[in-house]
Amino acid sequence: MAGAPPWIHPSSFIDERTTIGEDTKIWHFSHIMEDVSIGSQCTLGQNTMVGRNVKIGSGCKIQNNVSIFSGVILEENVFCGPSCVFTNVLYPRANIDRKSEFQETLVRKGATIGANATILCGIEIGKYAFIGAGSVVTSSVEAHALMIGNPAERVGWVGESGETLDNNLVCPRTGEQYFIDSENRLTKNRN
Repeated sequence: MAGAPPWIHPSSFIDERTTIGEDTKIWHFSHIMEDVSIGSQCTLGQNTMVGRNVKIGSGCKIQNNVSIFSGVILEENVFCGPSCVFTNVLYPRANIDRKSEFQETLVRKGATIGANATILCGIEIGKYAFIGAGSVVTSSVEAHALMIGNPAERVGWVGESGETLDNNLVCPRTGEQYFIDSENRLTKNRN
């Protein structure tokens, strides 16, 4: 059974050569630039700007006032909190064209970026990582890491449900047990 066509508020602008999946909703005053790909069952809140060539996977929730600039890739089920910020160049100047210096930022499946967080370009945010509200992320983040502060530092681990794991690496919501593997990464497998 096919899903519903995307719903786009009349105050929003969608440029040419853009693909928007089924059951996706784009709210008031948003601008989706050309050559963007947005998956199915996404929600883009009011005043969202999506830059050229951005890829947004299915199931993403992007809250109000978020700008996703060229170079950003969101895998499926990523949450972007209100007014979080992505950058795409490290040394911007108004009078110098630096489009050739845009860097890729990859946000992996299931990650959460809290309200007003800032994500510097050229990094990867791992699967199911959780970036706390107002944090400034200056380097890549490992999967399942709970990051807070400026600059953001890992202060714990989170499970796939988004809950902070206890001292035994058990998710209080699901009861799932996690482990630290031989490469110091969080995993559900003991090996």
